[in-house]
Amino acid sequence: MKFEDVMDAFEFVSSNYETVNMALISLETGEIYYVSEWGESDELPDNYEDRASYAPVPHKNSLNLGRDLVFEFAADNMEDEYDQVVRIFRRRGAYSRFKGLLEDLGKLELWFEYEDRKKKEVLREWCLDNDIKIDDE
Repeated sequence: MKFEDVMDAFEFVSSNYETVNMALISLETGEIYYVSEWGESDELPDNYEDRASYAPVPHKNSLNLGRDLVFEFAADNMEDEYDQVVRIFRRRGAYSRFKGLLEDLGKLELWFEYEDRKKKEVLREWCLDNDIKIDDE
């Protein structure tokens, strides 16, 4: 299956809270099934809960790609502002304030590149761990 399809499913699952969207990959066919509490969903096969046949696509938080990634980035690229980033993430709306800080510092594009690279690395590793064979991008 194409890595881009796995990435799309990952983005779908991660686009909301962890329980709102779900995607399952058939380990036999590579078909991806999408389920959402907010809208239309694919019809799931009868044996969709069989972990030997289907792999649930993880949410970004379960792969440490949420706040943990922000703190990792800040430690590597914003040493002088690290404490400020920690304070930002103590309240709601942290991501928009964090991105505002990045924009003020001229590091927003650096963040997007870092986040994209890390997501791809971690998701490729997840695919390997779950015996999902992917084509290169």
